[in-house]
Amino acid sequence: MKTRPLGTTGLEVPILAFGASSLGQEFRAITLDEALESVRAALDCGMNLIDTSPFYGRGMSEVLLGVALRNVPRRDYLLCTKLGRYDLPHFDFSARRVVESVDVSLHRLGTDHLDIILCHDIEFVPMQQIVDETLPALRKIQQAGKVRCVGFSGYPQKIFRFIADQARVDCVMNYNQYTLQNTRFADETIPYLKAQGIGVMSAGPFSARLLTDAPLPAWLKEPEEVKAAARRAAALCHSRGTPIAKLALQFALANPDIATTVAGSANPNNIRDWATWAAEPLDTDLLAEVQAIFAPVKNIGHIEGLPQNN
Repeated sequence: MKTRPLGTTGLEVPILAFGASSLGQEFRAITLDEALESVRAALDCGMNLIDTSPFYGRGMSEVLLGVALRNVPRRDYLLCTKLGRYDLPHFDFSARRVVESVDVSLHRLGTDHLDIILCHDIEFVPMQQIVDETLPALRKIQQAGKVRCVGFSGYPQKIFRFIADQARVDCVMNYNQYTLQNTRFADETIPYLKAQGIGVMSAGPFSARLLTDAPLPAWLKEPEEVKAAARRAAALCHSRGTPIAKLALQFALANPDIATTVAGSANPNNIRDWATWAAEPLDTDLLAEVQAIFAPVKNIGHIEGLPQNN
């Protein structure tokens, strides 16, 4: 697996990272064997940056990761987890909860340090608290050696300048907005982040299954015209013998300004396919045709979090 530097953090990360939200049964019920084999497959394929959160499965993802990594040398993988979001409506970015959350995550994951810690989905709260309280508390934990890099994650592009204009952060993560259909992260934000030396991570290259052949989930928030365009694009890819998921992943990985792209599954076969696709050349002719289908709905997304944060 190719690697890229994560901004100025000193971390060298794989261009494709393993997202462990599925281990928390966020999308379907899974078996313990599926969870353990998925982590093994990811590591075997060079996806040695693993992204999780206490929100995923309300702790289950971190617990199962801790089990899966128990006999793996710590130097062989990088861990990214999050804090601040603990249930669908439950957010707590207070300094007290920051300390508790890091210690609980370390215990679940069976390690003495985290490589990356992110404030999770900050657009759901008044964001000034992140600047004034959450990040200063995390810097103290960083100085104590429990975390190496500090940052935040979320969906709206507004959040990145709001925080980074006021506070120093090491890295950030955006999701579902560097895809075949939506490139707002690159169009509006990544140049700013690069100029600040902030490490750039992107998640969701398949945009919550929009860019796959799987049935679209009922909870998918994109407008109907975006869904319709995605179905046409998937049909075109199918007619050319290429899954749209393959094109979507290769497109996401090709951007040299994105250090790592996070994709998640509890299906080891999916993970092995992704690693194979990552090593294969991008079909630029097919990409151009798919982008033409998406052109009328390019960069159309949805509102996430508090209205004032969008």
